[in-house]
Order: sequence, then structure tokens, then C-alpha cells
Amino acid sequence: MIQSSDQTEMLIESVHIVAAPEDNPPFPVEAVTAEEDTFLVLSADPEVREPKEDPQRLMAEAFETCPAALGSVIVKGKDPLRLLAIIHDLNQEPSWKEEWVAGALDGIFREAESRKLRSIALPLLGTLHGSLEKQRFVVLLRKAMERHPPSHLTHVWLVVPVGISGEILEMLESELKK
Repeated sequence: MIQSSDQTEMLIESVHIVAAPEDNPPFPVEAVTAEEDTFLVLSADPEVREPKEDPQRLMAEAFETCPAALGSVIVKGKDPLRLLAIIHDLNQEPSWKEEWVAGALDGIFREAESRKLRSIALPLLGTLHGSLEKQRFVVLLRKAMERHPPSHLTHVWLVVPVGISGEILEMLESELKK
């Protein structure tokens, strides 16, 4: 494990895992992952605007909208891609479940491989809008990487809160020894 300022780095197989805060990107990424809910409310633009389309048509579309599957990943945008990890159902309390986080991690690694991505940014899913323990996220991450060994992915930036970069990778290093 290599530490410098607020970044910590380790190598798992051929993947460089770097833990660093959002305001200190360690390298450019091809995809950014975000926690999301079934109706994509968490990533919605908070600014209210006058609709440019017919309001009746918008209402009809809203009623016909189907929720995204829990544990899935929706790909949007490009340069960088946005990988929306569907881990929240805002109609439930709590809004997340560990199996949805695990499913989304599987989906992220599958998308990364199918798109031949070399670098992704990955927050600690379930810890931002949910109460998943960081240690448990690390366990789920290790298991997902074991189930989907990357062949193209070479860099993963774990986006962590300021001051815990070393702690997160120590947890991951400890998990790898099990």
C-alpha cells in the first residue's frame, strides 16, 4: 500500500485501486458511478424549469414510467460514462438492501468489461444515501471483483470522504487476506 497526502493506492491482481476524495482525482476516468434510485430521482436536476413539451404528454409519460430494476446499472452519457447503480427504492424504509449493492457492483464490473473500460470512479455505494457500513462495502467490493475478474480495467478510483483513504484500503487489504 502506498500513501501520499489524501490518496492511498494498492494493487489487486493487475488493477490499481486508489482511494481518494472527490476533489482530488488521482487519474482521468472513463466512467463515474453514482448511487441511484428506481425512478432516477437522486440524479435529477434540482432546478425547476418550465416544460418545453406539452404538459399532458409529460404527465402521461410520467404515469407510464416503469422503475429500474433494483441492483441493476443504467449507463448514461459519455466522456465520462455515468454508471447509475440502482440501489435505492424510495418507497421502502430503509431505501437500500445489501443484495442490491452487491448486484450493482456486479453490474458495474460487467459493464466495465463489456465496454473495455480501463478506469472507473466508484464511490462507497450504500454509504452516501444509505447506512451501509464502509467495512461491509469493502467486503462486497472484494467479492464482486472475485466474481468478475477484470481483464481490461486497470484503475479503480474509490471515491471516499476526506481523511479515510488509508482506512478504506487497509480494510480492503485485510479482506484480501481472508
